[in-house]
Amino acid sequence: MQNQEIAARRSDAISRGVGVTTQVYADKAQNAEIWDVEGRRYIDFAAGIAVVNTGHRHPKVIAAVKDQLDHFTHTCHQVVPYENYVRLAERLNTLVPGDFKKKTIFVTTGAEAVENAVKIARAATNRSAVIAFTGAFHGRTFMGMALTGKVVPYKTGFGPMMADVFHVPFPIELHGQSMEDSLAVLDKMFKADVDPSRVAAFIVEPVQGEGGFYEVPRAFMQKLREIADKHGILLIADEVQTGFARTGKLFAMEHYGVVADLTTMAKGLGGGFPIAAVTGRADIMDAPGPGGLGGTYGGNPIGIAAGNAVLDVIEEEGLNERAATLGNRLKQKLQSLRDAVPQIADIRGPGFMNAVEFNLPGTKTPNADFTNKVRERALQKGLILLTCGVYGNVIRFLAPLTIEDGVFNEALSILETTLRECASEA
Repeated sequence: MQNQEIAARRSDAISRGVGVTTQVYADKAQNAEIWDVEGRRYIDFAAGIAVVNTGHRHPKVIAAVKDQLDHFTHTCHQVVPYENYVRLAERLNTLVPGDFKKKTIFVTTGAEAVENAVKIARAATNRSAVIAFTGAFHGRTFMGMALTGKVVPYKTGFGPMMADVFHVPFPIELHGQSMEDSLAVLDKMFKADVDPSRVAAFIVEPVQGEGGFYEVPRAFMQKLREIADKHGILLIADEVQTGFARTGKLFAMEHYGVVADLTTMAKGLGGGFPIAAVTGRADIMDAPGPGGLGGTYGGNPIGIAAGNAVLDVIEEEGLNERAATLGNRLKQKLQSLRDAVPQIADIRGPGFMNAVEFNLPGTKTPNADFTNKVRERALQKGLILLTCGVYGNVIRFLAPLTIEDGVFNEALSILETTLRECASEA
């Protein structure tokens, strides 16, 4: 089979609403490498969008899944429950930040985790409003879309969004939006748009994913916690993309010195198998009545088995420390290229959740064309990269944390060559 042949079939068979970044059709994968149907090898710096933090087909994850397959694949936990669901919940209750009793539910996707966190927050507070941030991404379901702070392509053509959702500008000093500016907007919102006594929750990504890999300033997160406590508002940390060692901590909120009331997670928890979760304060998690939460596939035993194995791998292989090491090496490489690549406007990101932002040289004008050229040229050389950001001018780096040093060095070499070539041709 050829990639081009499958691409033609895909175009004829699948809705155009399901976009794709590449026309590389995977045949097999191992750790940080993918081989397509034509036998060409690629280094994967996308990791399924931060899903295979532990690498494609990690032996321990695969062994756990195979063992589960030999027992059972599905009973629906709400009908016939199983012990490993309970065990994974117990582990997350211990690992998620917060020195208080916690409880957990399992669902299937990150968007579903966000939906359920909002349901739980509303049930616990008897309030309906939710405040999110510009540039945020929280999923493609209707509540997820409403919370998401980016119109194209996520909201275009889908009609009215869910009510009682408000957005505060995300503080990005690089773009002239200070923490004080954002807090001033929030204060005005409380005076002009929504009574704080009607707000159930703030929801925030500690590091924005699709929005451009911008970190929440530490002081801003602490202030948000303070405002939430003052008004009886819950704080939801969306750790779907930041979780499971990606930022150099198991959860990104560990960098802030404050804790969330509810934490959503997915992606890296399953190591390539679908599973998501909400973990939070026990009294809040118990607010919905029996039957108010759950789903047919929620906490499927295959995903649960993978999740338990992923937690083992992160601990045994020291992946928090590995993330910090890899991220530092990548950022040092990018810093060394600043003079040769004047389009580089910023290099950032905690752990191995890193990004480089490109502007027109000497300006603050986003340079999406250059960004996409870098992505396409790198792909031609065998390196898979992802773009992001409201202006499409950011490349995000999400390679597996288990990537071998030799493969990582090869990827850095491709990246350097690509950036130098694209800059010289601009």
